Amino acid sequence: MTDPRVAGVGLTHFGKHPERTGRAMFAEAGLAALDDAGIDPDDVEALFYGNFMGELAEHQGHQAPLMAEAVGLDAPATRYESACASSGAAIRDAVFRLRSGEADVVLVGGSERMTNIGTAAATDALSIAADDLYEVRAGMTFPGAYALMARAYFEKYGGSKEDLAEIAVKNHEHALPNEYAQMQQAITAEDALDAPTIADPLGLYDSCPITDGATAAVLVSEEYAAENDLDTSVAVTGTGQGGDKMALHDRQYFARTPATEDAADEAYDDAGIGPDAVDFLEVHDCFTIAEVLALEGLGLYEPGEAIGAATRGETTREGELPVNLSGGLKAKGHPVGATGVAQLISLTKLLEGRHPRAEDVEGATTALAHNAGGTVASATVHVLQEVVE
Repeated sequence: MTDPRVAGVGLTHFGKHPERTGRAMFAEAGLAALDDAGIDPDDVEALFYGNFMGELAEHQGHQAPLMAEAVGLDAPATRYESACASSGAAIRDAVFRLRSGEADVVLVGGSERMTNIGTAAATDALSIAADDLYEVRAGMTFPGAYALMARAYFEKYGGSKEDLAEIAVKNHEHALPNEYAQMQQAITAEDALDAPTIADPLGLYDSCPITDGATAAVLVSEEYAAENDLDTSVAVTGTGQGGDKMALHDRQYFARTPATEDAADEAYDDAGIGPDAVDFLEVHDCFTIAEVLALEGLGLYEPGEAIGAATRGETTREGELPVNLSGGLKAKGHPVGATGVAQLISLTKLLEGRHPRAEDVEGATTALAHNAGGTVASATVHVLQEVVE
């Protein structure tokens, strides 16, 4: 068993593209990934595709065959739906397929079209990743749910809106040179603190935007890469997945994310590393408090310590543990079904030295991607490492 290699990546600009269909966006991303890899579409043996709200935003289910057709593939295609962790789950199964030897070339990706239905409808569509019977019908939205998690965290461990504001400032700054990012704009802590409250203690700048976009990556076996003389310097060496109860009120913790903890433990064991080996990472920061919960769930900070990490400068691009150098969901954007693969793309480019923030992690060899669904009822974690020949 060998670790799959990342042979090529592609993505669209993340932002507001209401006139573009999901299949058009995925065609752009998928063809770019194949071109980047130098692989003919005929060599692709399977498509694993993440999408969350296609039925609601485009009145289109059974999307995977459409996406395969859009990219010119003659291969079986499967759609993965795990809320915001949809393409993270797709990556995981692609890794298993390649490790098993059942395939040598897999295209993995995702897309989401959201802005065409407007903010209110998109918010309603996103809400179905919560428990409809006991949360959604009672008026729960995800800003409200994460506000409850933030309040619980503050009550148990301390922290403040000012600490959350510093996370937003950091991720906006990280996104500035990212041409694919939705929000290439710097903000100050004062901007974040003065912004309208969405769900106390979370304000407008604590929330990720509604986003359209698509991503794709070509994963290949080590044998295929060698036989075809591909330049593949990044491998997926660890994968993990965890779960938790759907509704917040059914959980043991509000200020911890056991799904992330379980996914991280599995991924670390799979890669044969511990948290101290991680040089930089992309985490699922749909809200600023989510970055805090992720860092602690991943074992990179003790409970109660990650809230001040950005304030102390530890997770900035100049810090010891750069987090979300792409801008994260917060500033890069969050086309739900595409986000997990977007994280893989950012980490791959950083390790390869062809990302605009690559100089900030020069010499780094190990990166981690954390993708979460809902209020972290689902989570996937992947370890990416530079290949040493």
